[in-house]
Amino acid sequence: MTRSEFVENLKVSLDTLRAHKVRSGLTLLGVVIGVTSVISVAAIIDGLNRFIAEKVEKLGSRTYFVGRFPPGNDPNRLSEKFRLRRFLQYEDADKLRPLMPNVEALTVIATRASFFGDTNEIRFEGERVQRIILRGAGPSYVDAIPMFSVERGRFFNQSEQDRAAPVVVLGTAIADSLFGNRDPIGRMVILNGAAYEVIGVFAQDTGLLGGPGVDQFALIPLSTYRKHNPQTKELFIVFIARAGVPQAQIMDEATEALRRVRKLTVNAPNDFELFSSDFLSNLWNQLTSAIVILTSVISSIGLLVGGIGVMNIMLISVTERTKEIGVRKAIGARSSDIRVQFLLEALTLTVAGGVLGIVGGWLIAAIVRVVAPSIPATLSTFWIVAGVAISAATGLFFGYYPADRAARLDPIVCLRYE
Repeated sequence: MTRSEFVENLKVSLDTLRAHKVRSGLTLLGVVIGVTSVISVAAIIDGLNRFIAEKVEKLGSRTYFVGRFPPGNDPNRLSEKFRLRRFLQYEDADKLRPLMPNVEALTVIATRASFFGDTNEIRFEGERVQRIILRGAGPSYVDAIPMFSVERGRFFNQSEQDRAAPVVVLGTAIADSLFGNRDPIGRMVILNGAAYEVIGVFAQDTGLLGGPGVDQFALIPLSTYRKHNPQTKELFIVFIARAGVPQAQIMDEATEALRRVRKLTVNAPNDFELFSSDFLSNLWNQLTSAIVILTSVISSIGLLVGGIGVMNIMLISVTERTKEIGVRKAIGARSSDIRVQFLLEALTLTVAGGVLGIVGGWLIAAIVRVVAPSIPATLSTFWIVAGVAISAATGLFFGYYPADRAARLDPIVCLRYE
């Protein structure tokens, strides 16, 4: 088919669709719904994927954690397997350091928060903030977890750790609530009934999807935490591997060291969980896989309905234009010309629906960004192309049978058709 013939067939297709606006519009609806659902969810997931990747990078690509239970478990609803495990100890950090030569920094961390069944309160003059997350850690904590970067002031040092100094570094949200526009550095606050000097404020980090972020944390030296919270048993260990050390090597080294410190026999299973910073990505992928499956089912139903509508309208069109097909064949049109003409009509219909679906998905993504800023929905070029491709494929698949049926009609029979 020449370019001029293609353009002519496309004009005929558009004229036919314009002649039946209501019918064409209703047929478009199924395709629009299907493509909109695909594009909007893809935009949300794409944006969140980038957001998660940034979070993992801030968490530290060489950062590893050790605990009694794996991430994603509710500490208050642990299975018997995890509840019977021995707790980590404050002294474990000192025992592990000489056994792990490929580790740059290592510290035990202790946390007091609502998800462990505890409450915290911090006050300054007439202001009060509750439901904060109080954490005790060593001076190397900010090296192990880069997302806890100090923006104002400083982090506590080894001297303050050794003497259990009453100093605290606050998240931005806590500092703003307590001090407003005043400089918090050097001021005294009351944290769970004890006086602490504010020596630093972390860079702003609001957290993931409304969850807790650095903004909600208050960090104090581990020795100070242990002094004021002797009842805390659930401890974790965080460490950062030396640059260039493969993950498999550092995991094996850490596992062997932990087994020695915890005095496990050769055949005994590990009574601890060791995981890297990409656990966040793994949890996210598990969550989004279910969302993708559900969205695929919904969008497939929409596209199926739209495709059936396209096939239906094209069969009706073939029937209505039987005499026209006969005339075209009588004056020299080939079967392939008739087939292309009707396929172009189906493609025009579904691609138009696809474009409208992409616009609808983009609008939904924009609304989501405004209503829920923590969900950074963004529409990528890949999904724009995919939306057009999906709608075009729908038109080809469901439009081929009516187009082929039209191409196979006998011109003599067509000319007799009333």
